[in-house]
Amino acid sequence: MPTIVHGFDWPDRLVVGTIGAPGARSFYLQARDGSRVVSVALEKQQSALLAEKVDEILDQLRETEGNRWSVPQATPVELVDNDPLDQPVEPEFRTGAMTLGWDPTTAQVVIEAYAFDDSQEEADPDWPDAEAPEPTEMMQIRIPVGTARAFATRTLEVVGQGRPICDVCGHPIDPEGHTHTFSDEV
Repeated sequence: MPTIVHGFDWPDRLVVGTIGAPGARSFYLQARDGSRVVSVALEKQQSALLAEKVDEILDQLRETEGNRWSVPQATPVELVDNDPLDQPVEPEFRTGAMTLGWDPTTAQVVIEAYAFDDSQEEADPDWPDAEAPEPTEMMQIRIPVGTARAFATRTLEVVGQGRPICDVCGHPIDPEGHTHTFSDEV
């Protein structure tokens, strides 16, 4: 069966947003083009890593000698998007693997999110070279450099809006309170 591809070549909007209170938030990658909206669920860590890697690619492009692309160092003001996710949020799938790339022919960052496939967890360890099955579903988004910078900035802000971290033990502080557990083990 061929892979279902939710493709966006120049989306009107691309954001990571959340639903729920800090400590119980669900993260979503959402793209919109006209009236078409596609959302996929992902983990907080995936969101943070994606944003960091997008920034990393953009920074590398800025530093490339002879770079012919105008890569912004900061988020262009006109591309700031602090609006909530488009509703209703109905994820097409939960994200497993993701890839990130650069297309020099169109000067776009390319993000691909693949549906989580639990059959890969059950792969036969005696056949490590066995060919992985084709993904059932994926989302592919191609965005220009300014949009990519704005996406990364917003995503890191969204990730950072979680529960505060305790200065003593380094664990998140719950709204109900926080106690430290110390061990005598060395």
